[in-house]
Amino acid sequence: MYSRSRRCIGSGRILCCHSLKKHPLPSCPVLDFVFTARFFLLFAVGFGVLSLGWINPAFLWAGLCLDVALLGAALLDAARTPWREGFSAARLCPDRFAIGSGNRVTIEVHNRCPQPLTLWVKDEHPPEMQAPAREGLLTLPGRGVATLQYELTAPARGRFYFGDIAVRMLSPWGLVWRQTAVPAAEAVKVYPDFRAARRQVIEAYRMGWLGDRRRRVHGQGREFESLREFVVGDELRQVAWAASARRGKLVTRQYQIERSQSIMLMLDCGRLMTGRIGDWTKLDYAVNAALALAYVAVSGGDQVGILTFTRRVDGFLPPRAGAKQLSSILELLHAVQPRLIEPSYARAFSYLNQYCRRRSLVILLTDVVDADASADLLAHTATLIQRHLPLIVTIGDRDLVAFAKTTPASLDEVYMQSVTEELLTQREQALNRIVELGGLALDVPAGRLSIALVNRYLDVKMRGLL
Repeated sequence: MYSRSRRCIGSGRILCCHSLKKHPLPSCPVLDFVFTARFFLLFAVGFGVLSLGWINPAFLWAGLCLDVALLGAALLDAARTPWREGFSAARLCPDRFAIGSGNRVTIEVHNRCPQPLTLWVKDEHPPEMQAPAREGLLTLPGRGVATLQYELTAPARGRFYFGDIAVRMLSPWGLVWRQTAVPAAEAVKVYPDFRAARRQVIEAYRMGWLGDRRRRVHGQGREFESLREFVVGDELRQVAWAASARRGKLVTRQYQIERSQSIMLMLDCGRLMTGRIGDWTKLDYAVNAALALAYVAVSGGDQVGILTFTRRVDGFLPPRAGAKQLSSILELLHAVQPRLIEPSYARAFSYLNQYCRRRSLVILLTDVVDADASADLLAHTATLIQRHLPLIVTIGDRDLVAFAKTTPASLDEVYMQSVTEELLTQREQALNRIVELGGLALDVPAGRLSIALVNRYLDVKMRGLL
């Protein structure tokens, strides 16, 4: 799906100066054209003739007449250029940009004149995005169409803004470029990489859990599915004694994984999630993992909700099932950004208990590095366990772990390494304490976060822990 921003040149004041002042192309504060290299070459010839005036005054007058005639020809050439009514331009780009991948943008120009046109087109793309080339020379046949294509790489999620399309048209004699800016300003949204979420769904298919919603997947869930004959290795607690007495042989109950369970995703958007690992922040990795899990859970028939928070709850979607809920989650996640403030677990968990009363698998994507943050998280996780099953997911830093294992080469490195080891110990103790309280914990490097989270979710489903 593409969005089309089509703006045609109309009558009225030319907007060349304001729109082109950011570009290296020279502009004129009064005229709507600039001279070409051909003009300056011919002007230099006239100036050369003019410089011979010390030999003979006739050269002086000849050179002066030549340059004046050249200037008049340039003005005439500009006036006879089929300018405002000569073409129309539009920008075609995807409705949704994906972070970290190439997003194609097309500039489409229509020639309204019977004669060919030569245009130099330059697009004002969002300055935060990377583009190898976004300008070029187009030759349009009479009544024809030409396009300029380039790719943009979005470095982050959120909303970004295109500017106008700068256009120059070469005059028939090639003496001037007529220039203007086609109004084409628009905003685009950059979303998480949902292709990674699809890959998680494929992986879940391979594990044998996803597929047809009516498919019965056996496991240690709580929903009764059928009775079958007892075999060696079955647990005695699953034997159906009444049915065994009626049939005269041992039969056992068979269960299936429950559908339509409630999954609640909580994203910490506070200070620690601003840390960068490679080109992305920790929150970027958390967003991608949350989207992958939501995709898998919705595909499997579960209800998924999401809550984002810092000092307060910034966004909330109650658990629901269906593809529409997945679109709502994607829309919410595209705009979340980490902020340099401490998160409030108290307000987040209080809000969750107030608006999500059904027992849920609550997955908190966060990071803890000090004793105070760990104590605060533990205190509120303990209250959450009474109603929900919490899964605390922290994003590990491989560089931090690797540094703790290196041999220090100086006294400063000894001190830094001791601090690093203390932080890692506090982190491990906090996660172990969560498990002791009856919750679940997962500490995984950022690059493996999505896969590890989906696998843990599937494990919870298979074991019937929820």
